[in-house]
Amino acid sequence: MPKFIYKGKSLAGGTADGFIIAPDLNTARALLRSQKLTITELTEKTESPLDKIKSFFAPKITSKDLVLFSRQLSTLVGAGVPLVQGLNILEDQIENPPFKKVVTSLRLDIEAGMGIADSMKKYPEAFDNLYISMIRAGELGGILDIILDRLSGYLEDAEELKAKVKSAMMYPIVVLSIAIGITWFLLVFIIPKFEEMFSSFGQELPLPTKLLLGISRFLIHYWYMYVPIPFIMIFVFKTLLKKRNFAKKYDQILLKVPIFGMILKKVSVAKFTRTFSTLIKAGVPILQALDTVAQTAGNIIVEEAILTAKTSIREGERIAKPLAASKVFPTMVVSMISIGEETGNLDTMLAKIADFYENEVNAAVEGLTSMIEPLVIVFMGAVIGTIVVAMFLPMFNMSGAVG
Repeated sequence: MPKFIYKGKSLAGGTADGFIIAPDLNTARALLRSQKLTITELTEKTESPLDKIKSFFAPKITSKDLVLFSRQLSTLVGAGVPLVQGLNILEDQIENPPFKKVVTSLRLDIEAGMGIADSMKKYPEAFDNLYISMIRAGELGGILDIILDRLSGYLEDAEELKAKVKSAMMYPIVVLSIAIGITWFLLVFIIPKFEEMFSSFGQELPLPTKLLLGISRFLIHYWYMYVPIPFIMIFVFKTLLKKRNFAKKYDQILLKVPIFGMILKKVSVAKFTRTFSTLIKAGVPILQALDTVAQTAGNIIVEEAILTAKTSIREGERIAKPLAASKVFPTMVVSMISIGEETGNLDTMLAKIADFYENEVNAAVEGLTSMIEPLVIVFMGAVIGTIVVAMFLPMFNMSGAVG
């Protein structure tokens, strides 16, 4: 996201300056106004190619940093330590430089009289809308320690779910990468030696051998054509993903992919119900909660279904009906949400749905891993076996001719 440099004055009359990260100038101005600042100057900071390279390699604020920060701050606030003093203690313990700067800025803002939620709004690279909404609810309700504890639990569950999905994909990716690396090594360094030997035979080579030698020559002599291709494809794909229509179509396709689509849908349901339950328990109004849940859905199809439900609720309908009409959420989920609405225990019901679907994701991921392992091994064996057979065919033909 773009970075904007601002100068202005606070309500107390003091000067305020710094930077804020926002999608555009108007959003940046609105965020600063919500922090009770009178802006005198606001400009977008243009980054040079060198700045971009530096920011790419610079340490990032991770979800683990946020989990640890939330858990520790919850303990300190719950023990009666003033918020500013608690942030000062954590500031000395944080090892990640970018996050340390953010916590320092939070402490200085709170000392200047700003609310913690308003201060966090200035740092979207560290705190998302879900985090800020819950902190604001805890701040207004005087239960900041309880909210921080719930946030820590939510973030830990989300991190665990993400780690399980990543670990399931890691094995096949590593094995596939090794297979591609071995194949490239054989084609670039080993096959040319066979080509020199075959040329001395003076015989017509079999078609598979000719094709393999042609691929080998292409990889050796035209490396400048295929090496940039993956980087170009990644750049083009990321650029297209910024366009909502393309991103929506991509999300639609992902949800329909066999096996993977089912797992992604279960992950989306688990994330939606866990986040929604956490926000409602924190006392966030249901319409605001749905807004936040939609923004953190991670899938445009799910996001649109949630926003449609929000519109229907504003018009007086219950949440279950529009969710059912979207056909994104399974019937069981809609039924349990309906029962939760009827009994007044929506947050509890949502938490139970999240528990169920997180277990479903675990089982599906384990099944996928056990299925992918033999497929990848077979693929690797087939590729290397094809190379070996293509290389030995001329030798079989020559020995047959000699016989």
